[in-house]
Amino acid sequence: MNLYSILQQLSSGMIATITIFVMTLLISLPLGLVVALGRISRVKVIQYIVTLYISIMRGTPLMLQLLVVYFGPYYIFHTKISSGYQLTATIIGFSLNYAAYFGETYRSGIQSIPIGQREAAKVLGYSRFQTFFKIIFPQMVKRVLPPVTNEVITLVKDTSLAFVLAYEEMFTIAKQISAAQANVTPLFIAGLFYYIFNLVVATVMGYIEKRLNYYH
Repeated sequence: MNLYSILQQLSSGMIATITIFVMTLLISLPLGLVVALGRISRVKVIQYIVTLYISIMRGTPLMLQLLVVYFGPYYIFHTKISSGYQLTATIIGFSLNYAAYFGETYRSGIQSIPIGQREAAKVLGYSRFQTFFKIIFPQMVKRVLPPVTNEVITLVKDTSLAFVLAYEEMFTIAKQISAAQANVTPLFIAGLFYYIFNLVVATVMGYIEKRLNYYH
């Protein structure tokens, strides 16, 4: 089997991996902000619920969470699981997991902003909404970017866990081809794909971090 043929077979897996990655970020990054605000909410019930959610997401394996999301509707609601639900369940599982991590990262960033800035904004007549989005949020983004970058890079590698739901992403297809052809080349190509993918992500995040250096 030549290199071109291997790449052709791996192409669908590459697209699947990129789809999981992009969709997870589009959902988990803003959802993480909601989690962070719930975590520091003055309403104790909300705070306890969000804290429990974070504890479960961070304290149990992502693989287990994917299985719960996928099989949950069947065992709880006796709903038939369609083959098309594999991607949906994968994205839901990843998004809920990463939103918990992003939420804690955002929370630490928000709470690192000196309280004096909030008090000054209040004196100037800013509402809580204006204070957060015009003063707190921009600074928080700059401070949490490095740890968020680490999580995003981890996400690239975690996409391979979609195999537990029999969703054929990059690594799963590479293993199948390698086993069928008794050839490790597909696995090396998969490793190179993940490396390049992470390199691109790190470069983009580094560029964004430099663009936000106006705070210094």
